[in-house]
Amino acid sequence: MGKFWRGLKGFALSFGVLALVNYKTPPALSAETVVVRFGILSESFSLKELQYVSETGKFPDGFEIYTSRLSQEQRQLIIESLRTKIPINVFTMSRLLNSQIGITILKDLSSVVRREDDAGAQALRAAMVLGSRGSQGLSVLSFIESYPSQRLEINLPEAFKVAGSLNAAFWQTQRFMLAISPQLVSRKPQIKLPLDATQPGNAQIQVLDLNFDDQKRQRQIPVDVYWSKAASTQKPIIVFTHGMGSHRKELIYLAQHLASHGYVVVSVEHPGSNDANVNNAIEGKNRLMRPQEFLDRPKDISFVLDELTKLNNTPNNPLKGKLATNKVMVLGYSFGGTTALSLGGAELQLENLKERCKNNLSVVSLGEVIQCIAQELPSNSYQLQDDRVKSVIAISPPTSLIFGKTGLSKLQVPSIMWATSADKTTPALTEQVIGFDKIPSSKLLIAIIGGTHLSVKDPSATLDQVKLPSTPYSGDEVVGEKALDIRNYLKAVVLAYSAQLTSDAKKYSVFLTADYAQYASTQAFPMRLVTEIPPDAKAVVREFVER
Repeated sequence: MGKFWRGLKGFALSFGVLALVNYKTPPALSAETVVVRFGILSESFSLKELQYVSETGKFPDGFEIYTSRLSQEQRQLIIESLRTKIPINVFTMSRLLNSQIGITILKDLSSVVRREDDAGAQALRAAMVLGSRGSQGLSVLSFIESYPSQRLEINLPEAFKVAGSLNAAFWQTQRFMLAISPQLVSRKPQIKLPLDATQPGNAQIQVLDLNFDDQKRQRQIPVDVYWSKAASTQKPIIVFTHGMGSHRKELIYLAQHLASHGYVVVSVEHPGSNDANVNNAIEGKNRLMRPQEFLDRPKDISFVLDELTKLNNTPNNPLKGKLATNKVMVLGYSFGGTTALSLGGAELQLENLKERCKNNLSVVSLGEVIQCIAQELPSNSYQLQDDRVKSVIAISPPTSLIFGKTGLSKLQVPSIMWATSADKTTPALTEQVIGFDKIPSSKLLIAIIGGTHLSVKDPSATLDQVKLPSTPYSGDEVVGEKALDIRNYLKAVVLAYSAQLTSDAKKYSVFLTADYAQYASTQAFPMRLVTEIPPDAKAVVREFVER
């Protein structure tokens, strides 16, 4: 304990300040003293002392006991933290804190800032809103100045726990989400709907379990086919590709919904990146994923389409004559979204990825970790498009590294990019929004404010999330019944997008509008749909890219 305390005295200011700047939030009082506490031990710093450090870049007399053990780099980090401004204004901050994710932020921050009364969340909200009054936004010092108490006491162990989970990318994502929805109104738009697209159709669903053997690649590919007697070649095949470490049944509710409306849904399992492969990796039997998987996944889909073409012409096969194998929509979730985009024409461009990943990239998400595996591939670019694919839906895909600077500009088919504001695994701004801006026309961006990475998954596939701790990379998932509104909206969107490849396209087009997104919104989950990023939101993207 003595060794830790000696280190704590040297680093208390550093981590206390960084906890605030990384976790960033009409007072009668303002905080004049910052107290960093560890158990019964504490250190105090006055607001004037912190202002002096920020303004001069120097530590005042008497600070040597704390700073003498710090390196020059660590001292500079403290100074830069005090000078950092979070570019968010009062209006945007207030709206953010009134959203579902804002409530979560305040709840988590309440464990960091200690008070004797029950006004922790209210005090934090006031400090974060009023601290954003300046022209340059929120800073550590403006937060402290606006905090309605003479003392701001930080629980250091809790600060360690939460620091880093709200980084610059997170805050810029919140700014973007609010910028594409300038009016978060509760009033439903007056629109006429031809049907309730969230409800099942009349077709009786059947499920065919298949296992295709790709002898050339020595790869067994399990497939579930959801279909009904209402299926015909007038409707496209919908191919589902799952996320990393998961399986083909993770969106089973959606497959059943589409099949009930007469579509044939083909859920493909990728043996090199499914849950069985990951479990074997945990036991030390194989790698988490081979780099070849970036190429094998799209090839799995193309091979399955070849096999389905054979079945479509096989006498006495229940699927004979029902499969439009030349008219396919690929629906991909997470890593499956990357697969879907590849099949639609997006080009894997690895030169910059290899450079960044080999230089010890400071990873901000698990999505980046997965993409960095591709650095081992021998070539720098790969084109995996399948001409049978006519449209794609990519749900929360990782795209920031794998497609390089222009890979997404080569996407050849209409597409939907789905993003959620509280996604820790594939953060929206870096993984979906920036990439969306590079995609040619015939595209939609759907943003779910308050949604998380796993919100779209079938409740049966998220039972393990209940007791998981909150970390910068996982936890805090909105799943199960809490995410029902999100899954219902997804059902309507996917059904309508599938219909765009049929004669019913016009009938279902209303479900692919901004008005319907507003109509489907709830207080907990505002939903937005745009065809192009509006100027104010584009400025947020540009600011992040150029920083």
